[in-house]
Amino acid sequence: MVERSDEAPLLFWAEGPAVSAPPPAAEPGSSSSGGGGGGSGGRRLGGGWSAAPWDGEGPAEAAGPQRAEAEEDQIVAVFVVTFDPRTGNMVEWCLPQDIDLEGVEFKSMASGSHKIQSDFIYFRKGLCFGLACFANMPVESELERGARMKSVGILSPSYTLLYRYMHFLENQVRHQLEMPGHYSHLEAFYDDKKGVLPDSKGTPSSQQPVHWLPSIHRYMYPEMKITHPAGCMSQFIKFFGEQILVLWKFALLRKRILIFSPPPVGVVCYRVYCCCCLANVSLPGLGGTVPESKPFFYVNVADIEMLETEVSYVACTTEKIFEQKRDLYDVYVDNQNVKTHHEHLQPLLKINNADKEKYRRLNDQRQMLMYSQEVGEDCSSCEEDLFILFFMEQNNRIFQTLLEVSASQDKTLTAEHARGMGLDPQGDRSFLMDLLEVYGIDVMLVIDNPCCT
Repeated sequence: MVERSDEAPLLFWAEGPAVSAPPPAAEPGSSSSGGGGGGSGGRRLGGGWSAAPWDGEGPAEAAGPQRAEAEEDQIVAVFVVTFDPRTGNMVEWCLPQDIDLEGVEFKSMASGSHKIQSDFIYFRKGLCFGLACFANMPVESELERGARMKSVGILSPSYTLLYRYMHFLENQVRHQLEMPGHYSHLEAFYDDKKGVLPDSKGTPSSQQPVHWLPSIHRYMYPEMKITHPAGCMSQFIKFFGEQILVLWKFALLRKRILIFSPPPVGVVCYRVYCCCCLANVSLPGLGGTVPESKPFFYVNVADIEMLETEVSYVACTTEKIFEQKRDLYDVYVDNQNVKTHHEHLQPLLKINNADKEKYRRLNDQRQMLMYSQEVGEDCSSCEEDLFILFFMEQNNRIFQTLLEVSASQDKTLTAEHARGMGLDPQGDRSFLMDLLEVYGIDVMLVIDNPCCT
């Protein structure tokens, strides 16, 4: 049972044919009804939306801090997207009726989705984030070419609470497949949860979407850790292995990171989230002019014009054509293969001894936590806490050292400083040089380049 936390709903989502998640009340180890979309041992995917109708009651909260429970819902749109065999993807219905949903018909139904039965998709639309649940149902209809495909989704200024409605949306997409054109449940939901769309010309910072960097303060952390199902970080570590240290460096350098994967894309959206978590820093006032690292989640060819203007982001796609458009990204991730076409970034692809040591320490801490949970000594911590804090503390240690050196009289950064930061003095030399440049930290690096000795 030590591996229990690795039994993530994440993978059942990717492989299971059913749309429904396990009932909210189910305890680990108990049987669940409603199909094979869930697994034992994990937190539930959605809130308490176990039935398709919206009855006016708020969702039961997943286990988590009360701050997020008390946060006001801000659903600015609800919509249904359908695939028409003659015209392609189209918005079939939405509230409010006058909202701009251009492009949402492609964001909420990923390219290649016709090959799978169900999926969920996080995406970004302007200042808002969206979550949509997709389902594909066989039908005996020549007009629909034997398959009916729809997505039901919502938009919000922040994605931190979207997970609450996962179960409701998956039930609603099944309802729309079986009874097309019946929107009363969605209308009732929107009337109860509707919020105000942020003004694209400029809004107070309190209404802006979640910002990741330059500084993530600890008071924001509780909101972040409940935006994904249990096992998200665990599967991220198992999937990439030591490569997460490569991704960590690119994320900290604010590079444009694009992750490719064929559908289902829901699991890959969580990899975008995990990748952003690698770069969290809690030191105040760091890098005020540094570009923000933005989680764009799913993108497609309709987003190319927007991506051309971005200097830093993390996103995923199902469209292989992106690999050829090298001007849109710095780092391309295909399966576990992390690569870059920039020659000056090539040294960062190599795993060095310090990276291996960090990965070993991370796995040791994971094993200790799982053992403590198994024997009942620690029921309050979770692997997501451990993962986020591990990299946040690593990042804080690096920047604390760099800021202290920059404030010193000689401003000299030595090999001893590098080792103290958990870095390889020579293997991480180019990473350190890029870090100093990106964050505008004024120090003198006196670590010899091994190529010149």
